[in-house]
Amino acid sequence: MNQLKNNVPELRFPEFKRAREWGEISLGETVKFLDGKRRPIKESDRATMQGQFPYYGASGIIDYVNDFIFDEDLILLGEDGENIVSRNLPLVFKVSGKCWVNNHAHVLQPIKPHCLDFLVQYMESISYVKYNSGGAQPKLNQAVCKKIPLILPLPKEQQKIADCLSSIDELINTQNKKVETLKAHKKGLMQQLFPSEGETVPKLRFPEFWGKWNKKELGDISKILRGGSPRPIDDYITLESNGLNWLKIADVNKESKYVTKTKEKVLITALSKTREVNSGDLIMSNSMSFGRPYILKIKSCIHDGWIAVTEIDKQTSPDYLYYLILSPNSQTYFSNNAAGSGVKNLNADIIKQLPVIIPSEPKEQQKIAACLSSLDKLISTHNQKVEVLKTHKKGLMQQLFPSMNEGIT
Repeated sequence: MNQLKNNVPELRFPEFKRAREWGEISLGETVKFLDGKRRPIKESDRATMQGQFPYYGASGIIDYVNDFIFDEDLILLGEDGENIVSRNLPLVFKVSGKCWVNNHAHVLQPIKPHCLDFLVQYMESISYVKYNSGGAQPKLNQAVCKKIPLILPLPKEQQKIADCLSSIDELINTQNKKVETLKAHKKGLMQQLFPSEGETVPKLRFPEFWGKWNKKELGDISKILRGGSPRPIDDYITLESNGLNWLKIADVNKESKYVTKTKEKVLITALSKTREVNSGDLIMSNSMSFGRPYILKIKSCIHDGWIAVTEIDKQTSPDYLYYLILSPNSQTYFSNNAAGSGVKNLNADIIKQLPVIIPSEPKEQQKIAACLSSLDKLISTHNQKVEVLKTHKKGLMQQLFPSMNEGIT
């Protein structure tokens, strides 16, 4: 077993100040591995097994099926996948009640008297990258997992820590529910503020407006242009202050409305091989999460994964156009018309033909955009509260759990 930096956390509840130091133990001595009971379901069979029971894999719930293998409180530890490295997906998570688990997640049952909720929180604080036994494909095999060193207090102290961290989780979940409620409200409002398919006016309209709405195609009120990528891109990346902004898909925050900065810049010589767009233009990705619009607040070059909506008609508000493209009707149009058998993508012609219905009065466009913008600000405020709580929890965990050296022996 490896040596621990210390066997006492920085922060300890008063009633445990004089309790014994935390004890060293391996994961294999703390939990039973129930991996022998898990079973994958063939992709072709899942459609016939649609049901109420969650079907878990390495990253969490991937489907719901009509049968179950387990019916108890358990811990799942993702066995393989990129989430071992990125941690953007849940690697450790608690499951309760009836469920099915495939062979991409280890199934752990705490050995009494260890507290399941404590172990889930503790295991969330571990970096599993150093235990990766895979090559190009990260993997946590059972033999290595069993050797992962832990340092644990007595069960009563485990329960106290679990209760503390669970209370923060409840606050995070409550805040997340508020965000989801606001997003659902926004989606429903957009369905009423923009005309339904076949209609020329919306169901919900601000009382001061009576003018007609005009039906056009996006290409009638703007220019649709695809980005370009100079290759090899490394030859054009620069740290010079006079470099041109270089926007990649990974640079945008999927929750944001605006693009305000880029992580990299390119040389001016890249202009002949890419496309530069201006502040106020709209951009959207043409593959993967295609059709999601953003408004540029900066001038930037864009690679060929972007399509730009430029030279927008002066009678059309870019903010209104942003929400119109984001609306359920427009997104359905993109989904129905995207090409490709595997990864779907949009081309410039499909985007040009997007039906757009626009109020003839610019003030009505602005009113609709302002209404939806206020909801976006409210959603952003609640999202920030979620991040503050997560940061607080992370800092608390660093103090509640003793730190450990890297590696196992």
